[in-house]
Amino acid sequence: MHDVAVPHTCRQRRIYDLRLRELVRQAPDSCKLTQELGIPRSTVATWKRQPSAAVISAPVIDLKIHELTAKVPKLERRVQILATVVRLLMVLVRTCGFRLDHERVPEGKKKAQLLRSIESARRTIRLRSVLRILGLNASRFHTWKRANKSCGLEDRSSCPKRCPQQLTVDEVIAMRDMATSQEYRHVPTGTRAMLAQRLGKVYASASTWYRFIKECGWRRPRRRIHPSKPTEGIRAEKPDEMWHLDTTVIRLLDGTKVYLQAVLDNYSRRILAWRLDAQLQPAATATLLIKAAAGMKKSLESRAETPSVMVDGGIENFNHAVDELVDSGILKRILAQTDLLFSNSLIEAFWRTMKHQWLFLNSLDSITALRRHVEFYVNEYNGRLPHSAFRGQTPAEMYFGTGDYVPSTLDTAKAAALRARAETNRGMTCGVCVETSLTMRLALAG
Repeated sequence: MHDVAVPHTCRQRRIYDLRLRELVRQAPDSCKLTQELGIPRSTVATWKRQPSAAVISAPVIDLKIHELTAKVPKLERRVQILATVVRLLMVLVRTCGFRLDHERVPEGKKKAQLLRSIESARRTIRLRSVLRILGLNASRFHTWKRANKSCGLEDRSSCPKRCPQQLTVDEVIAMRDMATSQEYRHVPTGTRAMLAQRLGKVYASASTWYRFIKECGWRRPRRRIHPSKPTEGIRAEKPDEMWHLDTTVIRLLDGTKVYLQAVLDNYSRRILAWRLDAQLQPAATATLLIKAAAGMKKSLESRAETPSVMVDGGIENFNHAVDELVDSGILKRILAQTDLLFSNSLIEAFWRTMKHQWLFLNSLDSITALRRHVEFYVNEYNGRLPHSAFRGQTPAEMYFGTGDYVPSTLDTAKAAALRARAETNRGMTCGVCVETSLTMRLALAG
């Protein structure tokens, strides 16, 4: 017998419209309709058992071709504007240097806001692209998400579960209350740490108290009350009306002490006399005052008032030699902060400036070298360096009255320099200006 080949017939799958399925489901008696359309009863039963599937279909647009053609350029223009704004914002963020991989975000509210923004952006672009734009590491992002579900997003120094010895929230609150309370404002921080332990409130070391007070900014509720101090020291109205006398100690490289004394005129800030001694001798002060008074001997004869010398309470200023000089009527002695409620700050400021601006910058290996450096600076200070209080005049010009022309001369020169500067800058041209000018000329010529 020979096998007879039976032709294979492929069954064609029938496809029905979705609207027909919904019509069959909703019709109470759909047998007649399905019989007319030739739909099997098993297929109808399957449609009725299965729920309705979600169907996404394009809406019917009743617009004409020319309306659609006019709408497309508007949408393209809007997309271009949005892309330009995004590029500008990205350049602004990058040039300002703000990136999340270089910045900490300790506040939990800000982290939650970033997480919400990231989740919203994931609906449009991929998560990897969102994190790359923000500069946020993927591991850091997932750590924030886990923290948002468990411990919260607020930064803490360490997790309480991993570091159980750290202070609890109640202990920190008790520490804050004691640090800012009126009751303990007289207690020092170290003593307050031990007092908190004796009271059974907080068992923490003094270093922990100092750290929390510094980090949290807890301020002690107290305000020191001091008597009001003068904002400006005493000022003389003319030269040789008031002098300042003071002594400072300078150490040489071998540790030897050297004593430097000087007399400064209050009105002009000029150093009238100075001397340098290896030992502090009581008679040296009287000799220094006589040397300073020698330059004003003629003016003393025609004056009814004698110059006042402001000194401190040192032994070099109160001794037999100085007392004899004061009793002779040549000078009048005033004790700073006692006879007069002002300090000897003018000459003390001179000491500070001379030491830090000149003496300490040189090798002071002997008293001879120190005397040479002091002489150089005093000459520079008196005759060459303008004082800031006298609008460009030097102390010597103020003392002798020879620098009245200096302020007006400087004002005139400054105004001329400003005008010259403006003219010079207006006459300058850069490469961009030259290229722009050339382009404009070519355009006008064409």
